[in-house]
Parts: sequence; C-alpha cells; structure tokens
Amino acid sequence: MAETKFTGTDTYVASEDLMAAVEVASTLEKPLLIKGEPGTGKTMLADAVAKALDKELLIWNIKSTTKAQDGLYMYDTIQRLYDSQFDESGVDDISHYIKLGKLGEAFKKEEQVVLLIDEIDKADLEFPNDLLWELDKMEFYIHETKETVKAKQRPIVIITSNAEKELPDAFLRRCIFHYIEFPNQDLMKQIVTAHFENLEEHLLESAMKTFYWIRGIRDVRKKPSTSELIDWLRALMIGGVDPDKIQQELPFLGVLMKKDEDMEMVRDMNT
Repeated sequence: MAETKFTGTDTYVASEDLMAAVEVASTLEKPLLIKGEPGTGKTMLADAVAKALDKELLIWNIKSTTKAQDGLYMYDTIQRLYDSQFDESGVDDISHYIKLGKLGEAFKKEEQVVLLIDEIDKADLEFPNDLLWELDKMEFYIHETKETVKAKQRPIVIITSNAEKELPDAFLRRCIFHYIEFPNQDLMKQIVTAHFENLEEHLLESAMKTFYWIRGIRDVRKKPSTSELIDWLRALMIGGVDPDKIQQELPFLGVLMKKDEDMEMVRDMNT
C-alpha cells in the first residue's frame, strides 16, 4: 500500500473521522462503505481520494438492473456469432469476446486504482452477496476461457449507499463502515470557501444562517444539501443580492428547495 495518507483536496474538505476511515480501510485492505444523506459528498469522496493519492479512478454506477456479473466480465456471444458468419480471423479465440467489467478492469491494472461502486443499494438484495468472494479474495473465474483473473494490485474500493435497502450482514462484515454526518457550520464554511476564490464574508454568514435555519425546520421533506448551498451562493453573487435582505426575501429559493410544499412552508414560516 502507498504510504500517502488521504487528507482531502483543495476542493474536498474531509472531516478527521472520514480521513481516519479512509486510512483504516486502505490499511486493512477492506472496502469502505459510505452512507450519509444526499449532498454530503459520498460519491465525490472516491474522486478526491484518487486525486489526493494520484491514482486512476474507475466508476461502476449501479442501477436497478445491474447484476454482479456485469462488474466482472461479459461474454459477447452475439459478436462472435456475427464474426463467424463472415469468416473473421480469431473467431476461435474466445478471449477476444470477453469484455471486462469495472471490477475486472481494476484487477487487471498494473498500478493500484480507486474503484467506486456507486449506490450499491439500487440493485437487488442478492447483488452485494454475489460480490462477497470477489471483494474478499480479489479474484474471479472466467468459465469460457478457464482463466482466473486475480488482482495485480488490490484496488482501494469505496462503496456508497443511500440506505434505500438494508444491506446483507455478510456483506457488511467485510466492509469498513462510515456515515458522513452533515457538516456543522465550521466545517461547512471550510467546504464552501474551498469552492470560491472571492466570497464576501458577510454574504457567506448571512446565507449560511438562512440555510441552517431552513434545515432546522422539522417538516421540510427534502432538506437542502451542501451542493445546493454552493449553487445558491453562486446565484446570490450573480444576482448581486444584499446580504442583509437574504433572510427576509429568500431570493432564488428554488435553488435550495426542490419541492413545492417545502418552498411554501419555508415562506409561510418566514412571514
């Protein structure tokens, strides 16, 4: 393993707990399972780790139809049949028709990579269990070619979940788990300022005061996230909004709020 420790990047401010979780997972060579509410930087973490450690990033985006086999390899029988009809050379070599998935690609790399398995809970309940052997032993078998693909360099595996489904216990036991808490105001100020070169202090303070007031309203169904705060600040800057009028007028509220009922509730409580 590389000796370099993850301490965040210029644009990704990580808490001490998160940095420690990345270090522990890397040292123990276990997948890092990340949970947290939307907008806390779960997906962006893998990109930040790759940049900080100067490693290639591979992303496996999980969908409801994704199967574990998709991440290992696919045997393109249709292409082979097509080639055989036109007497293409090499049609007898099955390996020409084996296409590696993202996990397979990560195993084949000469240098260690960061592999993001994004939103694992979107797949069916058997999906995590179907990857237990591959993530534990870092190898898989290609039946068509009778070849075992073993990781040349064990990838740093980061897995995100939105907690839409409960993950199997056997899978959880093989992971290091970290829940990204929503940033407090001190950490949020660091995160936000990392995205702006010249951000007026009074504007930031006024916007953050309003932002956390909105998040504190109990009945708001979709609370604004970090990324929405950053977008809102950009809108406020572009609009030349007076910081002293932000709380009163709630300008560009649609940048923060995504549901009609939430916007109406916030406006009602602000009158």
